[in-house]
Amino acid sequence: MRRTETHELLDDDAGSPAEVATALADLRRINRWFGGMDTSERLLLRAFQRTGCRSLSLLEVAAGAGDVPRSLQTRIHHRGFKLEVTLLDRAASHLRNGFRKESLPAVAGDALALPFQEHSFDLVGCSLFAHHLSPHQLLQFVAEALRVCRIGLLINDLIRHPLHLWLVYAGMPLYRSRLTRHDAPASVRQSYTREEMGDLLKKSAAAHVEIHSHYLFRMEVAVWKKRSFFGNRSLGDET
Repeated sequence: MRRTETHELLDDDAGSPAEVATALADLRRINRWFGGMDTSERLLLRAFQRTGCRSLSLLEVAAGAGDVPRSLQTRIHHRGFKLEVTLLDRAASHLRNGFRKESLPAVAGDALALPFQEHSFDLVGCSLFAHHLSPHQLLQFVAEALRVCRIGLLINDLIRHPLHLWLVYAGMPLYRSRLTRHDAPASVRQSYTREEMGDLLKKSAAAHVEIHSHYLFRMEVAVWKKRSFFGNRSLGDET
């Protein structure tokens, strides 16, 4: 099954505000029901264990309404950790859909040219975003993420596989938005395999890359920096 790049409707804001809100609600359910939240939590716990820190800051890229990092804050808090989150999304309308009384810091910006200085956050993370990028763009995003983080980049994404595509079509009755019904199979078709992701990340400036697969075709990728500092403490250099 070849990777096929496809424009996704939610990326292009090709819908009314109500349709976008419904599509984002579909994403929340997909992450909650089909392993997305669990994958992101495992990635975060690995970062906490790696550093020995009890509190870390995270820039969540392509955050949409911010539901994934909000849920992660709660999950991590129950484990005795603190996560300070900043949201970034290309579309300000997606961030507005996520407005809450307890709103998180949010910035509209380009993932390929992050509007932050070097070492602004401990971690950069993204969920269901990497597959939207071409190989060249993915390497550009990784370079930007490693520039603005102190520890590493955490990627939660899909694995391309014919059975995964079949499962997406079987789940069509669960999707409430026409945007999701178009975008869900498109996402699988343009996702990367573990082998493709690994080969790409070998071209990055990462010191060490960990890739794991989980149930229902989820991919967990940790891209660690060559040198990470916490006060006088150094984590690196790994090869």
